[in-house]
Amino acid sequence: MQIRNVALIFLILLGGITANAGNKNRIGQAGAQELLINPWTRSSGLASSNSASVTGLESVRLNVSGLAFTNKTEIMFSRKTWVGGSESDININAFGFSQKVGSAGVMGLSIMSMGFGNIQITTVDQPEGGIGTFAPQFINLGLSFAKEFSNSIYGGLTVRSITQSLASTSASGVAFDAGIRYVTGPQDNLKFGIALRNVGPKMKYSGDGFSTTTSLNGNQFTLSQRTEAFELPSILNMGLTYDYYLGTRTDSTGKELKADHRITGSGTFTSNSFGKDIIRFGLEYSFREIFMVRGGYAYEDGILDETTTTTAFAGPAFGATIQAPLNKNGSVFCIDYSFEPGNPFQSHGISVRINL
Repeated sequence: MQIRNVALIFLILLGGITANAGNKNRIGQAGAQELLINPWTRSSGLASSNSASVTGLESVRLNVSGLAFTNKTEIMFSRKTWVGGSESDININAFGFSQKVGSAGVMGLSIMSMGFGNIQITTVDQPEGGIGTFAPQFINLGLSFAKEFSNSIYGGLTVRSITQSLASTSASGVAFDAGIRYVTGPQDNLKFGIALRNVGPKMKYSGDGFSTTTSLNGNQFTLSQRTEAFELPSILNMGLTYDYYLGTRTDSTGKELKADHRITGSGTFTSNSFGKDIIRFGLEYSFREIFMVRGGYAYEDGILDETTTTTAFAGPAFGATIQAPLNKNGSVFCIDYSFEPGNPFQSHGISVRINL
């Protein structure tokens, strides 16, 4: 109980600072925007509304406390096309590995790589290019730890390194996430979670790309330009999820309760320090945890008007999962798919995971 109270007070205080510090008038004043992208497909199909119930490796992008629900080992790979339909092919690859440590702890490693394809190098003398290409790349590497403190309280932390590289410039930084979850109800079907994400020091670009060689009065010298540091896009997620079971039954031992059908409603409020606040909600149907379909919607002020929207997507999201058991110990193999439509852009994602 004491751990829960301390953790809740800590997160609420930090969250209050974050929420009060930002508003929609600060849009564009933060960098490292890839930290706001969810590369995983199962939660993307719910418009990332399941921050209170997401489990395993996907939780490191919404509420890291869900990593504590890893049974033993989880391996996952995901690939997503971002703003599909644009001239540049933007692809997101993500990989994760988690392992239970001791009786209640779980360690996780996650990597997200964002590639923008080859871009023509241009200069003042050759504005049309033709002198080669460069390939920008953003890479995030996260190390997470989550723990079950009791049958109802779960918490976790993530330390994430951030690297952005262009033709001859780069920036690097570090961000911290913290999350906690409370589970209650007769069948553990009510979940509440709160998570603070992307908190860290400012980042700054540097490199030879900010240097220019010139001459004056017959003397050659190098002119270097200074760059301004930028903030990280810190956010606060507060989520609520409820599971409703139909056709409940027990297994052969008569102890574990199972259900033929599960309907889950989820909602998350996202407070952005450097953007508009977002209200997310979703609904998922599961048949014996073998086949799942889901949908969600992410609403922010002005999203319904093309002249005021500040997001590339229209708000809705859809997804499906096929999950097959590998043995009687609970190991499963599953494939997840998500689709996030927009006008004119859209995003498709697919992931493969193994839970041992």
